[in-house]
Amino acid sequence: MNSAIRITSAALFTASLVTAPVALAQSNAERDQSGPYVSGSYGGYKSHGGEFEDENDLLGAAVGYQFNPFFALEAEYIDFGNFGEDEVEGKLKGFGLSAVGRLPLTDSFGVYGKAGAFASAFDVDAFNASETYDEVSPFVGAGVDFRVTPALTAFAEYNRYNVDIDKEDFNGQVTNSGPEFDTGRVGLKHQF
Repeated sequence: MNSAIRITSAALFTASLVTAPVALAQSNAERDQSGPYVSGSYGGYKSHGGEFEDENDLLGAAVGYQFNPFFALEAEYIDFGNFGEDEVEGKLKGFGLSAVGRLPLTDSFGVYGKAGAFASAFDVDAFNASETYDEVSPFVGAGVDFRVTPALTAFAEYNRYNVDIDKEDFNGQVTNSGPEFDTGRVGLKHQF
C-alpha cells in the first residue's frame, strides 16, 4: 500500500508541475483569493530522541479558510504511524490548528510559514509497559505552493513537531523525554 500511495502522490505532483505554465498564464480576474479549502498530503518524517530514532511515512488531511492571499487558518489530522526500535515503540497521531502566513511571489507561486498547536495521542510500548500521552504542544513549519488551476494548488512543506513522555513511567529505562519530528510532505489543496 505504501508504494501505491507514493506512486499516486508522485503522479499528482508531477501533473501539477507539468500544468504550471497554464496556471502562470491565468489572470487575476480568474482567481478567487479567499474561501474554504480541503487538502491531502503524503510525506515522510525522521524522529529524533533516544530510543525513538526512526524514519517512516505520514499521511495528512486538512480543512481551512483562506481569508486573503496572505492569511489562512487551518485544521489538520496527521497520522505518523508506528516508529521506534528494539524495546521501545511508539505510535503518534493528532490534530493541528495553525495560522498560515503567505507571501505571494507571483499570481501562482508563493512561500508560507505556519505556526500552531498540535493535540496528539502518543502511544508508547517500552520494556513491557504501555502508556498513552495526550498533550497539546506547539509546532512550526514552512512551505511553497503553486496554483495549478483556479481551484487546485500543489504544495511542499516542512514541519517540526515535539511530543513528551514521562521517563518515570518506564523505570528510567527510556533515556529521553520524547521525540522531535522533522517532516517533509507534498500535497494538493482544493479551494471552493
